[in-house]
Amino acid sequence: MTELKLPRIPDRTPVKLTILVLPDLHQALVDYATLYRQVYGKEEPLVELVPAMLVTFLESDKVFLKGRAALERGA
Repeated sequence: MTELKLPRIPDRTPVKLTILVLPDLHQALVDYATLYRQVYGKEEPLVELVPAMLVTFLESDKVFLKGRAALERGA
């Protein structure tokens, strides 16, 4: 069978990751959530904001992206 135009959807099963953060970082995250609500008019819990923040950070780190591409090529 030939492939469809839509490629196979990758695994989207969430993986639970539990971390501990220092009080200063926790307060910064709470402050970010407050500003997010003020800017966008929608309250989002930290458990939703933190993964989105991590994705944004990783997608903007050019050195990481280059290194990750090298890893995927087997370098």
